[in-house]
Amino acid sequence: MTPSRLAPIPPGSRPELAAAEARIVATRGRVSPLYQVLLHSPVVAEGWEALLTAIRQKTAVPADLRELVILRVAMLNGAPYEFEAHVPHALAAGLPAGLIDAVRAAGDGPLTGLEPPQAEILALTDAMTRGIEVPDAVYAPLAARYGHGTQLEIVATVAAYNMVSRLLVALRLSH
Repeated sequence: MTPSRLAPIPPGSRPELAAAEARIVATRGRVSPLYQVLLHSPVVAEGWEALLTAIRQKTAVPADLRELVILRVAMLNGAPYEFEAHVPHALAAGLPAGLIDAVRAAGDGPLTGLEPPQAEILALTDAMTRGIEVPDAVYAPLAARYGHGTQLEIVATVAAYNMVSRLLVALRLSH
């Protein structure tokens, strides 16, 4: 295993980070290894926490679909840390274990046998993650199914978790 490019900052080891750590614990329950690295820049850690808390806890995107997006982005971008970190969240959101296993097994390959909302949101996820541009034919089913606010929140979820996985991969963060 290749070592992380930035060493985690153990919680409680730097008094100047106490307030930032307390805010993270208040929303996340702990200072995870990801946040231990993000704390190399407290301003980035604070902004990251605000954005990802909004995406994961405050949008109208159904929790099971949100977690499906996150798992798929992790697989497409080769970010196993992100995938494994979200398996418990996906299960808690009601995503069947068999579907989680199918996402894992598919890697960056196609997924079949999905219900329309799942297939539609994963088509968007694949388009945004692989090629950035989203064809009208991929976007149209989401526009027909969801209001403008939820459409934005779905796109923001895909975009945010691409950011997460790309940071994890670039910094070689793993469990």
